[in-house]
Amino acid sequence: MPYIITEPCSGVKDASCVEVCPVDCIISTDQEEMYYIDPSTCIDCSYCVSVCPVNAIFDEFTVPSQWRHYIAKNRDFFK
Repeated sequence: MPYIITEPCSGVKDASCVEVCPVDCIISTDQEEMYYIDPSTCIDCSYCVSVCPVNAIFDEFTVPSQWRHYIAKNRDFFK
């Protein structure tokens, strides 16, 4: 799972990341409060990281400890 969207996105749901993604791997539903990155589609380009206005996107190995549970939340979204 290359990149994870974390807590700062919740409730904000700014679509800047969606607009720059070259493989359309960032998705959500109307019911969700945030976006999720499909790990099977993501190509690790990191374009989404620099455009996120709330600094919510991290690679799996640099997710801050208080938001590590978002790794499982992202994985569960794609089950």
